[in-house]
Amino acid sequence: MKRFVIAAPHSGSGKTTVTLGIMAILSRRGFSVAPFKVGPDFIDPGYHRLVTGAPSVNLDGWMCPPGFVRDTFVRHAAGADVAVIEGVMGLFDGIDGVSESGSTAQVAKLLAAPVVLVVDARSQARSAAALVHGFASFDPGVKVAGVIFNNVASANHEAILREAVTASLPHVAVLGCLPKDPALGIPSRHLGLTTAEENPLSDEFLDHLARVMERHLDLERLLDTAQEEFPVQAEQTCARVDDGFGPVRIAVARDAAFCFAYPDNLRLLEEAGAELCYFSPLADTAFPDGVDGIYLPGGYPELFAARLAENVAMRQAILNAVERDMPVYAECGGFIYLTGAVAADEGSHPMVGIFPVQTRMLARRKALGYREVELLADSPVGEKGAVARGHEFHYSEMEEVPQRFERLYRVSRKGIDLGFEGYRYRNCLASYIHLHFGSAPGIARDFVGHCRAYRTRSLT
Repeated sequence: MKRFVIAAPHSGSGKTTVTLGIMAILSRRGFSVAPFKVGPDFIDPGYHRLVTGAPSVNLDGWMCPPGFVRDTFVRHAAGADVAVIEGVMGLFDGIDGVSESGSTAQVAKLLAAPVVLVVDARSQARSAAALVHGFASFDPGVKVAGVIFNNVASANHEAILREAVTASLPHVAVLGCLPKDPALGIPSRHLGLTTAEENPLSDEFLDHLARVMERHLDLERLLDTAQEEFPVQAEQTCARVDDGFGPVRIAVARDAAFCFAYPDNLRLLEEAGAELCYFSPLADTAFPDGVDGIYLPGGYPELFAARLAENVAMRQAILNAVERDMPVYAECGGFIYLTGAVAADEGSHPMVGIFPVQTRMLARRKALGYREVELLADSPVGEKGAVARGHEFHYSEMEEVPQRFERLYRVSRKGIDLGFEGYRYRNCLASYIHLHFGSAPGIARDFVGHCRAYRTRSLT
């Protein structure tokens, strides 16, 4: 199984488009592709899945321990011909300016995977080789094996770029020079690109992307640069708990409004003994039968606020479940859905109403970054004192949650206290923070345990 990382000097260089193009031509040539995304991003993996037909899994060296990152890679890449790993931000960008933690470079080193650097070549000629030289020499543990130049203006521009790299960096292969092409842009908005659910790339777009990549990328040389040997084996999965009543059933929201869930979170819930059943807060009026718990992941509920408000039956079903003490875990968009209302220009749209506050969107980003949480009391996702890691990114702002709601999280970033969060009502826990269950294996186990206890109480 071959593997390589697609990275860039900075965001906006075109690495997502290049990654999708490489995945597309590999798939069309009959290769089975295992897609990955470095960092906490949810949107790019949706496009990876659309192009390859396989789920794309996050690899994050700050949220998760090194062994978990390697294990996740081996599990998901098993049986594939090629693993294509899209980086995040710039190659060496992570949680701070002095360490590699959370960076693409860290993951490349953990997986002993060569790096292909996507460089935006507009307004650059020989200087582009100096830029590549800096990235190739910055960390000897990171192997920059090739470069793909993007936004190349002409044949003469391409010739200069190739000549400059060949003369000064013979160990770095020029794998392609892609021309400027506005037709290859993917729409974006406040949280990044639009989601694959909203913007399922058309056959015409993918055909054009594949043609451009076939014409301007040396795929055979790219595959030659890829590393093959990776001796680490996946660990054994957790044994399922059997209490004689069958698996715990957890309803997971999944539709255009709720599409941000780490695949590993879902896998760990299943390994802890859960049967996941999916439902749509936009379209369904009831949960699947026999549900013992609810997981409301993030997404874009603010874009669908009117439709969510109109589905009174589902809002009431969730409210009733919370009042019956069913375990409910909600993060970011799921948290917004549990508030009283979402404000919009045309008025206010009522939500589930567990937390009596209103959410409104802002023109500027409200929060972005990694978060570490310490549990201040026993909860549906862990015992008092447990520590977990996650990420927060939103443009929405909420009124202050009344003090009668317990705060379960003490939140910090790089040792700096950020205050209290993680709001509990009965057996429902809601937060703006997307926790990665791989950061603390007890999260999935404890949530499934709470769901099992709920079912036991319901059956006796």
